[in-house]
Amino acid sequence: MSTETPTGTQVHLRRGEVTAQIAQVGASLRSLRIGDVDLIAPYPLEAPTPSCSGVVLVPWPNRVRDGLWNDEGSQRQLAISEPKFGNASHGLLRFAAYEIEQTDAAATLRAAVVPQTGYPYLIDTAVTYTLTAWGVEVRHTLTNRSAEAAPVALGTHPFVTIGDVDPHELVLRVPARTAIETDERMLPTGTRAADPALRDGVRVGDVTLDTGFTDLDRDDDGLVRHSLTAPDGRRVTLWQDESFDYVQVYTATNYPGRELAVAIEPMTAPADALNSGLGIRRLAPGETWSLRWGVELG
Repeated sequence: MSTETPTGTQVHLRRGEVTAQIAQVGASLRSLRIGDVDLIAPYPLEAPTPSCSGVVLVPWPNRVRDGLWNDEGSQRQLAISEPKFGNASHGLLRFAAYEIEQTDAAATLRAAVVPQTGYPYLIDTAVTYTLTAWGVEVRHTLTNRSAEAAPVALGTHPFVTIGDVDPHELVLRVPARTAIETDERMLPTGTRAADPALRDGVRVGDVTLDTGFTDLDRDDDGLVRHSLTAPDGRRVTLWQDESFDYVQVYTATNYPGRELAVAIEPMTAPADALNSGLGIRRLAPGETWSLRWGVELG
């Protein structure tokens, strides 16, 4: 482990040929490999986390318009963390240094959302990364330690890849039926039918996306599965459980060391959910919410 990095202590996990690295700051999944093939796009150890890569987004993902929201009649003003667009962005633990417990093949990182400007609730959070034979399973828990019901949502921001393949040639599949339209500040303005080609698969080099999706097709086991497929048939799948009814897909051209990178971001709520109420869960005092997602090869 090393603490002399911009993202704090680095947690290294191994299970056979499967390895992962998690950064203490933001509980970021910064690397996942099988053998010598990356499934998560890594970034330089000496760099701060780029584009929120791998970070846990809680108690809301995405943006809150002007940082303002109505909390059952009480007007709240969050700190503006996205000055470019004048929004509060990606929750309150993006730059938090989590407490770490680990074994060889699993690690649990814990941090609390404490009462602060615009969010007067105390939420204990934990995320556990467990290596599997084919990748990683991720479990989040949120527990409300406040005296009143607390509104919460959660997302995460992994950049998925098949590291020995030109990302332009990967085929992206997102089983969504509705896309969320946004304005110039990346805030929702409405919905439209999602491009049906996404459900069949589109070449990553042929699309530009920073788009939220919902009305996701679920398999018989209740999971939604998104995927990237290489020309040789190898496939990386990101799955999300019943708690995640939304996903954001972002194609980045400024990711360190890569001409193109793809984030597939499971979310329990869309942008500006603290105002719309969509996907927001109000946890009763003492209530715990558990939710899962994962990444696997094959």
